[in-house]
Amino acid sequence: MRKSLRVAAVGAACAVAGAALYGAGAATAGQSTANSTHEPYNIGQLVKDIDTYYGTTADGNGTYQASPDSPYAEDLARIDRDAKRYIDKAARTAHRHHEQPAVVFDIDDTLLLSLDYEKRYNYTYNSTTWNDYVSRADRPAVFGSPALVRYAESKGVEVFYNSGLTEAQRSAAVANLKKTGADVNLDAAHMFLKDAANPPAYLKDCAAPGAWKCTTVQYKSGTRRHIEDDLGYEIIANFGDQYSDLDGGYANRTYKLPNPTYFVS
Repeated sequence: MRKSLRVAAVGAACAVAGAALYGAGAATAGQSTANSTHEPYNIGQLVKDIDTYYGTTADGNGTYQASPDSPYAEDLARIDRDAKRYIDKAARTAHRHHEQPAVVFDIDDTLLLSLDYEKRYNYTYNSTTWNDYVSRADRPAVFGSPALVRYAESKGVEVFYNSGLTEAQRSAAVANLKKTGADVNLDAAHMFLKDAANPPAYLKDCAAPGAWKCTTVQYKSGTRRHIEDDLGYEIIANFGDQYSDLDGGYANRTYKLPNPTYFVS
């Protein structure tokens, strides 16, 4: 499960997030404050900064939502504009060279926003509460993501999903994506999820039945390698909210979406 690798404590999560957004006094993924003489960024203030970034508000049902006028939404809009220009150009080039262009999307906080879960559980992770949350299949879309998925399809680009969600969470993920309008290629041939009990043969270097040892990078890059080498596609773009969604190659261009609420190594 993707979330099992996340930073579980709010202090660690906020330290990493703070570096990404605000810099001064915060730890980064490669710099631990344990070895620093500088006081870490204040957690209470960082949570306020994260709320400001998302424009976080609770709706009438008490569900935390991001604001479409927030800095977060503005950052996503810039990424979407660039991605659409690039996809249009890359798709035309691929088709001209008789290649099969594809894009790959992570799901959690790339297509489906988990802000309500993070706020509700104070930026900590519990497998039971996370599974219950995913199973509700009512997460809102990350701003612009359904339109971006449909745009890629409209340009003759094959859409794939490469997620840390588990096979047991497949039906909820499909239902949730359909609700948001990202209803493109939601079959098992295009949506790759973790299956620790019966891992695919292309992950044999790090996984065997009942013995999953893949890191996030190994799992995700191995899946992209399968899409390119075994299925014959050229991945023109790979989208994710974590660097571990993007590392490991097998994509012509990567797009890192903002997520200051947790870090997955």
